[in-house]
Amino acid sequence: MSGDGRAVVDGREMAPGSRVRLRPRGGADIFDLALVGRTATVERVEEDMEGGLHLVVAVDDDPGRALGARNQLGHRFFVGLDEVEPLPVDGPSRAVLVAGIGNVFHGDDAFGVEVVRRLMTRPMPPGVDVTDFGIRGIDLMYALGDGYETVVLVDASARGHAPGTVSLIEPDTRDPGGFGFGTAVDAHGLDPAKVLRLARDNGRVPDRILLVACEPSSQTTDATWEMELSAPVSAAVDEAVELIEGLLAKELA
Repeated sequence: MSGDGRAVVDGREMAPGSRVRLRPRGGADIFDLALVGRTATVERVEEDMEGGLHLVVAVDDDPGRALGARNQLGHRFFVGLDEVEPLPVDGPSRAVLVAGIGNVFHGDDAFGVEVVRRLMTRPMPPGVDVTDFGIRGIDLMYALGDGYETVVLVDASARGHAPGTVSLIEPDTRDPGGFGFGTAVDAHGLDPAKVLRLARDNGRVPDRILLVACEPSSQTTDATWEMELSAPVSAAVDEAVELIEGLLAKELA
């Protein structure tokens, strides 16, 4: 192999010192699974005999990363160009992620999706990303490790209140249990507490995570192929939007 290869990922040239997040492909072995979502530094680009390019990376927080000089593998890992995501270069940290969660085919479970869709039509301050994650738990797990200072999750959550009640919860991210999220609606199959545990196991998560939750109406979350919110939950969307805009103003002050 040659150590002088040049590689480009998502329009960015990979060179020694480039910062990446690892995304092992499907069918990965146990070592790759342990690396998924971890951040790493490129040490060199290698070209094999067939002209294929690979990156040699040192993973952050690896206690053995000091082992092995440039020509000795030690705790270095070979990864393909399609197994990494370039990280931002020398830019300001991403301040806040507002993440909508829910299944639009299960009535009130679409509350979080509807709230973020409403927010997307309104001007957002610099440093705020608003994303509809739907039922994509793995994508949310990756996003939790993408350098945000604060994450605001928006979801339907049964907490024993009257339907349409909006609650603001700040879970204890050190809690190995449910983090105080309440009971997620089963319809979307995306349990915020489980996603947070997975994200924390794979690396650092934001110190500040908030949940804007709405009490669903049981008759709509139990329905399949129901694409409308119940009246009390629909009325709560505007309340949640105003609450989140107030939170953003405070977080960015």
